[in-house]
Amino acid sequence: MKLEAIRIRVRTWLVVVSLIITSATLPSIAAEQIYPANPQADGSTAVARARVAADVLMSSYDPNKAWFPSSWWNSAVALQTIGDYMQRTGDRRYLGQLDNTFEKDKGVFPAGVLSGDPLLGNFTSRAIDDSEWWGLAWVQAYDLTRNPKYLDMAVTIANYVDGYWDTSTCGGGVWWNAERTYKNAVTNGLWIRLTAELHNRIPGDHVWLTRSRTAWAWFQGSGMINANGLVNDGLTDSCTNNGQTVWTYNQGMAIGAGLELWRATRDPQILASVRRLADAAIAPNALVTDGILTESCDAADQTCDDNGKQFKGIFMRYWTDLVDTTRDRQYAAFLDAQAEGIWNNDRDAAGRLGTRWSGATSDDHPNVFDWRTQASALSALVGDVPALTPLASLAATMSPAQPVVMPSASGATAIAIDLRASATGFFPLQALASIDPPAGWNISPRASLIRLQPHGNAAPASDTLSLKVTVPSSATDGHHLITANLAAIGLHFTTQADVLIAHKIDFDTGTVNETPWLFDPDGSQSNGVQNRFADGTAHFTYRFPFPADTTSAQVILTIDNEFMVQVSTDNVHWTTVLQEMQPITDGSNKAARGIDLTPYLGVATDGAKPIYLKVSDAFPNDGWGGRVYHVTANIVE
Repeated sequence: MKLEAIRIRVRTWLVVVSLIITSATLPSIAAEQIYPANPQADGSTAVARARVAADVLMSSYDPNKAWFPSSWWNSAVALQTIGDYMQRTGDRRYLGQLDNTFEKDKGVFPAGVLSGDPLLGNFTSRAIDDSEWWGLAWVQAYDLTRNPKYLDMAVTIANYVDGYWDTSTCGGGVWWNAERTYKNAVTNGLWIRLTAELHNRIPGDHVWLTRSRTAWAWFQGSGMINANGLVNDGLTDSCTNNGQTVWTYNQGMAIGAGLELWRATRDPQILASVRRLADAAIAPNALVTDGILTESCDAADQTCDDNGKQFKGIFMRYWTDLVDTTRDRQYAAFLDAQAEGIWNNDRDAAGRLGTRWSGATSDDHPNVFDWRTQASALSALVGDVPALTPLASLAATMSPAQPVVMPSASGATAIAIDLRASATGFFPLQALASIDPPAGWNISPRASLIRLQPHGNAAPASDTLSLKVTVPSSATDGHHLITANLAAIGLHFTTQADVLIAHKIDFDTGTVNETPWLFDPDGSQSNGVQNRFADGTAHFTYRFPFPADTTSAQVILTIDNEFMVQVSTDNVHWTTVLQEMQPITDGSNKAARGIDLTPYLGVATDGAKPIYLKVSDAFPNDGWGGRVYHVTANIVE
């Protein structure tokens, strides 16, 4: 018998034995826990979708600072979401990043390095809720690895937080900050969940369970849960419900707190309270609009801040726990509806997921896409993965997913696109890739077999098919989709590239119109429309593929603060063309500045003369780097 045949036969027996063992050790699993309630998305597809979204999120992880740029508590939640993804799917590729963060960021840091507050060491600060988020993240890391250092860190954090439990004001509760100015829902929901998680992982514990029980009883009687069963933000100075916004993460955190404490106690009254919180969340006039979870700042005339962008994901993390715990079909159907809505309505060709899960947008308040919104929506996609991970999955992406073509007046333009397929499973896989270009475009190859050899779920196997796309000079301005369909036995996946045909450059930063031109965002940030900035060592780079017959070009940047602008024809060798020589941090030098790019127009390659434009920080030590609002260009052909 050939060696490969023996290997396949051994893998088959291993899978069978694994299934037998699993069925023996999990005696009571309902169908809705194993398979998604929505028949339109099978389990294998749910795994593939989550993998694509998780990879997009981790592309924003900064390995040097070991976080996601410029947001401390959000980074904790994003890393915990990646932990959820790994735990749910079996993919273990990002364990190194979790440990990198643990080892690099556990020390003491002054204000402004990783957080606006000084970090006191062991992931603690004056922001008590921030400390708790990190505690939960390290419990998740412990669950994944069983390395006791993570659980020890969670205990250290919890001991720190316990110092802010105070019965002298409002009869109990953890203070929100070290100044002891506010008692609120999120800090105390986190406290209940963290203490219950510690109890459920420390053999023989009584201390953490007692603290969790006490905190739950206090929270239930605090008045923060209003008459409709919704959780307002916190308490007034006179210890009454302050009537502030019902944020989704407060509701979700209360649900999650109760679920973990129920696992510790099996008290039916706790589970009944959790169900009331859940039913209130999806009741009419609560947190759902047209079946989709909606934050108050998702309104068409508002924009969520960097905190609000992640609230819904926290809700979905604990809603997934609710589905797994209760196996309630109504709760499962709601979870599936969120995942389907996000994938179908709130996703661009690059796999980025936005803040409004309905996909709604407007010129003044556009749907925002960044790593925070990615982490939030990923939680819903992770929840849609069956609790028993499917044995195989197939996913695909295209790169670049949003290329720009500026056709010349005559002749076609060729661009290269890579189709990357990935798979998990235990058997060799042959996927047929068929590619459909827009009418009148040529693509080669139109169809091809991609062979993948996965070895389980821990490290998905991948391969890349290179495509040559020929765009006719007659292509009209606008977005044109190239669709790739991959199919294997029992598996299928569809991905797209969104090609922008443009004869001019004119866009506001911080909008979807900027995205196709943004070649490398690096560690830059955008806080809304007409706003992209790069502080410290961060930068952002635009790529302008000027037509092959371009004879002169000028780009105009509306820019301010401490900018440095560089130009390159190859994204390697750079020439500084614009620089602020004074330390200006108030935007007082804001102006539209023209840059003549004509000297940098090289020889056309594949029908284009590409120019790379990089914006960075001229004074990297003070954190007020170049900020761009609007970009236009004048081109002569």
